[in-house]
Amino acid sequence: MTQAPTLKNTLSPRWNDIPGVSMINAVISQSKRAVSVTTDTGEITLSLFEMGARMQFGVREFGEYGILKDTPDPALLTVSKLEDRTLICGAGHTLVLIHEPFAFQLFKGDRIVQQTPTDSHFVRKHRLPPFAKTTEGWFISLELGSNEPVYGLGEKWGRLDKRGQLVRSFNHDALGVNAEISYKNTPFAWSPEGWGCFVHTPSPVTHGVGFPHWSQRVYGVLVEDDHADLFLLSGDTGSHLIGDYTQLTGRAPLPPDWSLGLILSKAYYKDADELLETARAVRENKMPCDTITLDGRAWQDTDTRFAFEWDPKRYPEPSAVIDELKSLKFKVCVWEYPLVSVKNPLFQEMSDKGWLIKNCHTGETYRYQWDTSPFGEVLTPLPDSGIVDFTHPDAYAFWRDCHKPLFDLGVDMIKADFGEQIEPDMIAYNGDTGVTLHNVYSLLYNRCVYEAAERYCQSGAFLFTRASWTGSQCYPAQWGGDPQADWGGLSGSLRGGLAAGLSGFPFYATDIGGFYADRRDAELYVRWAQAAVFSAHIRLHGIGPREPWSYGSEAEQAVNKTLALRYQLLPYLHKVMTISTETGLPAQRAMVLACPTERAAWAFDDQFMLGDDMLIAPCLAPGGKIEFYLPASIASEWVQFPSGKRYTGGRSHQLTIALDEIAVFVPLNRSIPLGPSIECIEKLPEGIRTEYHWRAE
Repeated sequence: MTQAPTLKNTLSPRWNDIPGVSMINAVISQSKRAVSVTTDTGEITLSLFEMGARMQFGVREFGEYGILKDTPDPALLTVSKLEDRTLICGAGHTLVLIHEPFAFQLFKGDRIVQQTPTDSHFVRKHRLPPFAKTTEGWFISLELGSNEPVYGLGEKWGRLDKRGQLVRSFNHDALGVNAEISYKNTPFAWSPEGWGCFVHTPSPVTHGVGFPHWSQRVYGVLVEDDHADLFLLSGDTGSHLIGDYTQLTGRAPLPPDWSLGLILSKAYYKDADELLETARAVRENKMPCDTITLDGRAWQDTDTRFAFEWDPKRYPEPSAVIDELKSLKFKVCVWEYPLVSVKNPLFQEMSDKGWLIKNCHTGETYRYQWDTSPFGEVLTPLPDSGIVDFTHPDAYAFWRDCHKPLFDLGVDMIKADFGEQIEPDMIAYNGDTGVTLHNVYSLLYNRCVYEAAERYCQSGAFLFTRASWTGSQCYPAQWGGDPQADWGGLSGSLRGGLAAGLSGFPFYATDIGGFYADRRDAELYVRWAQAAVFSAHIRLHGIGPREPWSYGSEAEQAVNKTLALRYQLLPYLHKVMTISTETGLPAQRAMVLACPTERAAWAFDDQFMLGDDMLIAPCLAPGGKIEFYLPASIASEWVQFPSGKRYTGGRSHQLTIALDEIAVFVPLNRSIPLGPSIECIEKLPEGIRTEYHWRAE
């Protein structure tokens, strides 16, 4: 597994040993739309846009990955060179370069957006270098106010405010939701004070966000590359900043209607008989559900996967199985990962064509060996495998087009698992080593599979992805990996989804009930399902059965009631998700995003707004006790849905709710569109429709 460089593993503030970029003897040159500063440590190129400033350090050497989708034209500049500073003006912004020591200030009109930190030292003006070129990459430091929170940086399981944390933008097979490591990362952070920082790179990035071992007054960014491309955004609110970020990196298209229904899964249905027996039971029990999933070991031979092949021992006639599932009104999801077993003839075929990642030392096809020690006896050992090289255009097209027979057979959706397996000693067709390719590989993988669905799936393009990088939000949707089946797994998964939403990922799902260490906790299962009803997508998944009746009659009754509500909420969900595709805003909005002027609400990390009109306070502990805050900046009075009980805004409240109750609140005088009670969306031939409105009165 790739390790962080030494500097980031130590808690000692070694930055004070590193000299900053010096402007002594620097040459400042300009064109109409850019200013270049040539220094002893490399060239820095500066430009201004309506959304802020762009700072490019060094010469880009990595491949073209299409991370940026829409880069606005830089503004025409006016440059004033003074004795101790240079003023660069354009698009309503002024970038001030202070010559010695080299530092900066960025203004939008009269408002200072960001600047070199004012944290000084006994013997020098800046405790940390404003800009520095190190053996590990480029370091840039930004100012933090004394009580200034910072949000974003991808799917993280802890507090949404990253202040005080050391965060590394580096994808991991996290094997849970209990540590800093996560599956979906992006080097984009923002502050409610009106600035955002986005590093356009495939490379790892380390963020010391007021990290006290460096400086609690500084946001330090280490881009682990000889090139750094930094956008400083100047939006007034989180919504504005996420909008600008997703304008640069892309926004999600609207998923097909059927994807909003329940996705049923487990690891795993052992054969066709068990799969079909479960599908029939779902319909017999009148459980609302739209999609059923064949997970990794459910349809593939583990020793020879992955090669788009049905295990002939268990599925001699896969079309007959698919046909029966279709007759039961199910959409069908199948699992994949971008690795090919050395035991499959496809490995040698792709290796001979140069379509698999290579060993950078030998030039031979890399044989990836799985570390199975974390799995214990939970999962089957996996074979040595090759890794698909998506930088090779022929390999990309081959893998994309191999999906066609699956979609022609009737498969509707791909669960694109893994994608975190790129190691430093690998090299790709485009010349990038594993250090550069590691994060962005997930973007290429997501893009390839989504394009396959766009081309070949008759029911509309949709997939679930686990590993993601900047830009993966364009290929919906994401799910949150493998949480522990306990209350901490529930709360961590919830925060992971909200953090992803604060980082530009609008659609998210979790494994209801938890993935591993299941103890058949019926109360946990019910509360997880109730929270997940109000996410963009909803899936029952884990090791072992996840059908409601498997947890007992009381849990079955509560969850079926919850799922019935999910389907009635489809018109509202559709409306919310349409707004997400237009703005980049997540369906589930943390309080800092929903009420940017009401700081008292921000501390309630676990509650969220679904769109503009529904506030959800999940129950995250046994016993049904919850505490929640109703923001006055949204409404002075709130009404509980669907009971109609009124609550005062601008304060916190406490409730104890029954097992089949959910704490959901709607601002007074707003209405929620609701649809009919159905068991699957296919029973709406004209699509999602509103049957009536529930009004908060």
